[in-house]
Amino acid sequence: MEARIDKWLWAARIFKTRSIASDACKNGRVTINGVNVKPSRPLKVGEVVSVKKPPITYSFRVLKCIEQRVGAKLLPEIYENVTDPKQYELLEMSRISGFVDRARGTGRPTKKERRALDDFIDPALFGFDNDDDFDFED
Repeated sequence: MEARIDKWLWAARIFKTRSIASDACKNGRVTINGVNVKPSRPLKVGEVVSVKKPPITYSFRVLKCIEQRVGAKLLPEIYENVTDPKQYELLEMSRISGFVDRARGTGRPTKKERRALDDFIDPALFGFDNDDDFDFED
C-alpha cells in the first residue's frame, strides 16, 4: 500500500495542513531515506521520513500508509518516532537560550517592565486630580 508523502504528513499530524506539508516538501525540508522528495512522491511502509523543523530534524519510520487524518491516540499505529536523542537535546538548549539571548528592550515588555510603564504614565503620580482643569492635548 502507498500514500502521497504530503497527505501522509498531514494525516499523521506532523503538519497542521496539507498545504504546509506540501510546501515543506517543495522547500527541501522533507526527505525519505536521505533523499529530498516532491509532495506527490509515493510513500511505502518501512521507509524513514525526516522532517526539518528548525532547530531540529525529526525522523519517523512509517508503519502504515494512510491518507485520511486520524486521532492522536492512533498515531503509534501509523509511525514510530526514531528521532536521534541528540536532536531533542538541541531543542532543549534552544528553548533555554531563547530567553537568555533576548536583547533588552526587544519584544513584548515583561510584567515588571509593564508595571514600570504604567507607573510612569499614571497621572496620579504627577499630582493631577480629576478636579483639575488640565488638558493633556494642549
